[in-house]
Amino acid sequence: MTKKIPVPVACLIIVFMILVACNKKNTNEVPVAQVRQGTFFLDIYEEGEIEAIISTNIVSPQISWRYGQLKIIDMVEDGTEVQKGDTLIVFDPSEVRKAIVDAEASLEMKRAELKKLKAEQESAIVELEADLEVTRLSQQISKIEFEAANYEADIRKQEIQLNMERANIALDRAVEQIENRKKIQQEELKQKMLEITQSEKQLSEAHETLTKLVLISPSPGIAIITRNWSSDAKFQIGDQCWSGYTLIELPDLSGLKASVQINEVDISKVIKGLNAEVKPDAFSDSVYSAEVMTVANLAINKDRNSKIKVFPVDILIKNPGKTLLPGLTVSCRIIIDQIDNVMFIPIEAVHSTPETDFTYVQTAGGFEKRELVLGQTNTDFVIVEKGLRSTDKVALIDPFAKEETQKQ
Repeated sequence: MTKKIPVPVACLIIVFMILVACNKKNTNEVPVAQVRQGTFFLDIYEEGEIEAIISTNIVSPQISWRYGQLKIIDMVEDGTEVQKGDTLIVFDPSEVRKAIVDAEASLEMKRAELKKLKAEQESAIVELEADLEVTRLSQQISKIEFEAANYEADIRKQEIQLNMERANIALDRAVEQIENRKKIQQEELKQKMLEITQSEKQLSEAHETLTKLVLISPSPGIAIITRNWSSDAKFQIGDQCWSGYTLIELPDLSGLKASVQINEVDISKVIKGLNAEVKPDAFSDSVYSAEVMTVANLAINKDRNSKIKVFPVDILIKNPGKTLLPGLTVSCRIIIDQIDNVMFIPIEAVHSTPETDFTYVQTAGGFEKRELVLGQTNTDFVIVEKGLRSTDKVALIDPFAKEETQKQ
């Protein structure tokens, strides 16, 4: 014979089961974390970018101001693999070609002027030499008359002598005039030749500049386009730039580093040789071993519009492989120190008041508040010196605040 349970008792059992079920449901909804026991790392996390340790810079050519600013009309795509001799950048040649046409026209005109000048000078010398010959004949006649004047009257002799002297002076002057004229012509030719040389130089410079407007890859590599500081974006077709500006980097992929910026507060902790880890944002499941390679002694502005000071730090990637490429953004973890055999929990599991720090420990019946004595902290975890056991699990949120929210 089956014994019946009184109705009041049965109701109490049902209510108890419902409460237990509800409590279990609430407990299961609260995220928890296992207390960790082991090595605690003091570290710094910072975002950075992959760069090559050795890289060939492709810079804009040095050209004269006469050709205006350099304007990009063709450019290799960012990240393209190039071979030696491949075209990387082409600049607008219109101003240079116009200068070539002008220089050729100017040179042709100056050469024609030189030819005309030579003809005029030659004609002038011929005319002066003809005058010289006439003057020489006059001098010869005067000389003959003087030699035949022995039988003439004294006054006639004096006249003939004066005529001969005048003829001698005229001859000397005619010779001197030709010599002076030749010197003047030489200076005129020299000046005209100098103008031609300058025009030839301008033409040669324009042709040389035209060849500079096409930048060729000196070696194989990956073309990494740099940023235009005026737009804070990578250079592209249509952009203008100044002579000597780095436009493309051809990195040596056998040696890579992560370049990061550390704030003023943490830089004193970072020294050369510290171990580090580099995790690419593009494939975060991969972690690369690294170490701090260089630490800058001088601070710089974080960016162009910021007054925040940071220190550039380079982190050497030990075995980069073929997956990492310059330009990739990465998360870098610099390990400052480590403490062995300690307990630690996630930072979000800790709650604080002005008087104490505490957490919520999971129990069979729910959660209980537990006061803590904390030690050092890193980015994600905090050391627990007292208040927990290694077998405990702690709530990552306030479970009672969750219940109160649900009731409301």
